[in-house]
Amino acid sequence: MRSDMRVKICGLSRPEDVDAAARAGAAYCGFVFFEKSPRHVSLETARQLAVDAPLGLAKVGLVVNPDDALLDEIAAKVPLDILQLHGSESPERVAEVRARYGLPVMKAVGVADEADLAEVELYGQVADQLLIDAKPPKEATLPGGNGLAFDWRLVAGRRFPRPWMLAGGLTPANVAEAVALTGAQQIDVSSGVEAARGVKDAGLIRDFVAAARDAAPVPRF
Repeated sequence: MRSDMRVKICGLSRPEDVDAAARAGAAYCGFVFFEKSPRHVSLETARQLAVDAPLGLAKVGLVVNPDDALLDEIAAKVPLDILQLHGSESPERVAEVRARYGLPVMKAVGVADEADLAEVELYGQVADQLLIDAKPPKEATLPGGNGLAFDWRLVAGRRFPRPWMLAGGLTPANVAEAVALTGAQQIDVSSGVEAARGVKDAGLIRDFVAAARDAAPVPRF
């Protein structure tokens, strides 16, 4: 089992989900503050989940093109460790949020082809971490959590300016392959560990984390 593998379980909305993530050995738990998402939680719910979360489990708040009013409210009510910007925020906005709130910022970047990797490099200059996700189709109503994967070969063997996390279409059945191909040391999952849309499954969370941590790393020369 790899001790360097860090898994993020995103879209948690119930105490039992946070407990399942912690028991499975996840490093991060994610709370979604985006009303269009089936995984959206109120600030009051997120606050209680964050306060009760086991020590050592990093708490991530996912927002989509947030204004300062929303971020001010989140920062005042929910004890987070990381802010995840998952919209079309500009590099300037990422830097602004990072400076204003004093929290590490993870920027999600959608990838569909090799040309999109330039944005990964660009955001790597201003964010603390990068989340490389599948670019949503034009008709999608959600910027992430759509259960779609991209061609993992695009990031295989690449090095980026900041620590990065692989996301998009990952499940307990394919995460080992994704890790072996890309060499990712951080993995994010949301829909891939759900029994129904927006409803997490403790067994799938356990199986996902175990599969990710048992995956063979890519040899580095």
